[in-house]
Amino acid sequence: MTRLALWVAALWWSSLGLIGFLVVPLLFARLPTPAVAGNMAAGLFQAQTWISLLCGLVLLLSGHSKRLTPLALRSPTVFMFITAGMLLALLSEFAVAPHIVARENLRLWHSLGSAMFALQFLFVSVVFWKLTPPAPIQ
Repeated sequence: MTRLALWVAALWWSSLGLIGFLVVPLLFARLPTPAVAGNMAAGLFQAQTWISLLCGLVLLLSGHSKRLTPLALRSPTVFMFITAGMLLALLSEFAVAPHIVARENLRLWHSLGSAMFALQFLFVSVVFWKLTPPAPIQ
């Protein structure tokens, strides 16, 4: 279960990083119009929400086995960061994204969505860090 938790955290962390910091900026740089890029980005962020929820759920469920779970997953702090990351994904998808898609006050909603995405990335980074075993001292 220790390896599974680490792989799931790595998947969550890397998918956020790739989509948010590489793929979406490339869409806006390479596609002909911001509207086309925005539609593509919306689909990617929607898929990322489901990846985030699935990864968070697997991590939360894997934290219930006392024998097979890394100590970090049983930490209340790690539990809080996982839960907060999942909550941010849900809020981004169901509270922020509809306003962006409707093109309502784009500056406000896009800024809020970007901040929430960055915060989710930070929270998942903490979880990934806590699950990564320390390097052996030589």
